[in-house]
Amino acid sequence: MEFAGQTAIVTGSARGFGRAICRRLAQGGARIVAADINLPGAEETASRITQEGGRAVAVKVDVASASSVENMVKTSLATFDNRVDVLVNNAAIWTNVPTEELREEDWDRMVDVNMKGVFLCCKAVIPIMKRQKRGHIVNIASIATRTGGTLAGIHYVASKGGVLAMTKKLAKELGPYGIVVNGVNPGTGQTEMTVDWPPSILDGVMKNTPLGRLVQPEDIADTVAFLASDAARFVHGETVDVNGGIVCD
Repeated sequence: MEFAGQTAIVTGSARGFGRAICRRLAQGGARIVAADINLPGAEETASRITQEGGRAVAVKVDVASASSVENMVKTSLATFDNRVDVLVNNAAIWTNVPTEELREEDWDRMVDVNMKGVFLCCKAVIPIMKRQKRGHIVNIASIATRTGGTLAGIHYVASKGGVLAMTKKLAKELGPYGIVVNGVNPGTGQTEMTVDWPPSILDGVMKNTPLGRLVQPEDIADTVAFLASDAARFVHGETVDVNGGIVCD
């Protein structure tokens, strides 16, 4: 099992990509810290992992709050042998608002959660990973960074662009300490986030995707598992597109 004896923190774990990532890492032997501002959802994720024979704890966290993030990490250390081997920064919010209608407070909240949250979570685990002389950080960005966000507001696109930039910076800064940092750019996913989108939009996405479907949570989970494993030990500072070919170079 590729994650046996390791502890993984996954933010935004109450549903969708985050829940799938938690379950996939647990299947590989990782002990899971399922973290989300939606505690009942995180508890459901942890419960599923336990029922499947894994080990997991649910933690409520607001990734935009330094004290909340610090509490999440303290809980992780106290629960699972004083280690953090994998951090998956998945927590995010999304809205699609025309730029001229966007309120300053909505911009601030989006950037606080999607970008500042990544910074705070990384800052909290870096000293631990440095002490261990190893670790994996995987940041979840978005296809919007490639397309300009046809289905997302400027604040979402900007925040996810920041995640890509931080991934590159962290890779340069942390590589000498044995900490591997990469990112994932998911395409449009079949998750709770898109459940209310008009069928015509989703049909259009699938029609223009060479592989002919939406991204499934398991697609992202398997990619994250690769990047968080020793199989990706020399993949560093990269962001992997997982979009079925709708955007490719």
